[in-house]
Amino acid sequence: MAEIRQRKGKGPAKEEYRTAVVEELETSESDTPAPKPTRKPSTKELINEEEEYSPWLDILRVLSFLIVASCGLSYLISSGESFTWNLRAPPKYMQLDWWKTQLRGPIYLTPSELSQYDGTDESKPIYLAINGTIYDVSSNRRTYGPGGSYRFFAGADAARSYITGCFAEDRTPDLRGVEEMFLPLDDPAVDSHWTAAELAALKEQELKEAREKAHEALAHWVRFFEASPKYPKIGYVKKEKNWLDKEPRKKLCETAAKGRKPRKIPGSEE
Repeated sequence: MAEIRQRKGKGPAKEEYRTAVVEELETSESDTPAPKPTRKPSTKELINEEEEYSPWLDILRVLSFLIVASCGLSYLISSGESFTWNLRAPPKYMQLDWWKTQLRGPIYLTPSELSQYDGTDESKPIYLAINGTIYDVSSNRRTYGPGGSYRFFAGADAARSYITGCFAEDRTPDLRGVEEMFLPLDDPAVDSHWTAAELAALKEQELKEAREKAHEALAHWVRFFEASPKYPKIGYVKKEKNWLDKEPRKKLCETAAKGRKPRKIPGSEE
């Protein structure tokens, strides 16, 4: 009898798949491992770290900040003139002499004492006074010292000369009659165009305006020295009581007198 054999199929064998089952496990805080305690560095390690630290980087940062801040401050104070404090006329509060004056307080000099600071003695500073206030002009010795164009102002209160322009003749604080340089000259032919009452009222008005002009002429120079960063205020002139009563009244200097003109006729052109 013939033997019957089973033929194996040529198709791929079937694969068996198994489904994985994931089970959720319950955990509790007691099952969570506790963190390991941080080990504190030893004293030796701390010392080594301090020895390895270098302060030079911090110092460089601070110096860089100070340089930048200094340049910016210089630019602001100098109104854009310089980043490096190279100022032609530094503010008063940046000058050593100004601070010395503030700490020392104002000085008081008599006219005789003030005259010793006219620049002839190079070991002394140069002082000038205007309207009773003393300023140190030593920073401009070429101008206010001997041979300088403004040497007449040094060592004196020459307030009158600031108004009249007569530097050599009017080295005095006596301002009596200085307003005359702004008054018109009397001329009978011209003055006849007014009645006596009108002319009196006109002269009164002219005198008022002349005094205002004299005051403003002096105030201009007072403001100049007060605001100047080059010339610090250091004190005041000490005068005797009623000192003007002992001084002879000065006449108007020739230069100032020549500037006076006759009164104008009403309606006339200049």
